[in-house]
Amino acid sequence: MRTRSAVAAASGALVLSALGLPAAHAAPVAPVVSKVTVNGGKDIVLGTTAPRTVTVSVTASHPSGIDTGWLLLWHGKDQEEGLDAVLLPNEERATCTAVNATTSTCSLTLTVDPRVDLPKNAVAGTWHVLAGARAVDGSDTSSDFASTARVQRYSKLTVNAAPEPVKKGKTLTITGKLSRANWEDHAYHGYAGQSVKLQFRKKDSSTYTTVKTIRTSSTGTLKTTAKASVDGYWRYSFAGTSTTPAVSAAGDFVDVR
Repeated sequence: MRTRSAVAAASGALVLSALGLPAAHAAPVAPVVSKVTVNGGKDIVLGTTAPRTVTVSVTASHPSGIDTGWLLLWHGKDQEEGLDAVLLPNEERATCTAVNATTSTCSLTLTVDPRVDLPKNAVAGTWHVLAGARAVDGSDTSSDFASTARVQRYSKLTVNAAPEPVKKGKTLTITGKLSRANWEDHAYHGYAGQSVKLQFRKKDSSTYTTVKTIRTSSTGTLKTTAKASVDGYWRYSFAGTSTTPAVSAAGDFVDVR
C-alpha cells in the first residue's frame, strides 16, 4: 500500500505540472533519527540496592537543524496497556551537540534504583526504547520502539578447590555457587539449572581451558571432581543469559606436590 500511494502521489504531481497548475504543498519534513545509544551499547546491570546512572543519547537530522531530542526506557507490551516499568531521564531537556549544520546528538542520563524502578524480577531482560527529536522549525518525530536495551540482574560466582595442597594424581573436589540479585526481596539467591564451565589454567599460563561443563543445583550450588596434575588455578565460568550477565569466579590456586 505504501508503494502504491507513493506512485499515485508522484503521478498526481506530474499531471498538475502538465496542466500548469500548482501542486499542493508537501507536509513538513520530520526529523530523521539515525542512532540511539543506551549505556554505550552495554547492558545495564543492577544489584539489590545501589542505584546506577547511565548515559543515553539520540542522533537526529533535519534540514533546519535539531533543537532537542528525548529518550526513555520502558518494559511491557505497549504504552497503552501492559506497561509495567519505565525509566525516565533525570533532565527536563537534553544536552545537544551539533555534528554539523543539520545533525545533532542529544544526551540525557537515567538513574536506575533497583528498590524503586525495578518492581519485580520479571522486568529483567529486554526493554523498549522510546526516542524522538524536534527540529528547529518545530517539526518532530517519535517512536515507542526506536531500539531495545537490556536490564539485567547482577550475578556472583564462587569457587573452592580442595584439598590444598594436594598430591599429584589425587582427586580434587571443586565447589561453588552461582547467585544473582533478586529485585523483589533485595537479596541474592542461587540461580538454578544453569550450565557452568569448570576451567583450569597452569601456574605460569594466562589462559583458562575448559575441563567440563556442569549444571547448578536447585539452590545454585556447584560440585564436581577433577584430577590434580600440576600447580594452577581452578575457576567456574558462567556465559550469562538474557536476564543475567556473564561472570567468572576468581581462580582458586592449588599447590600440587
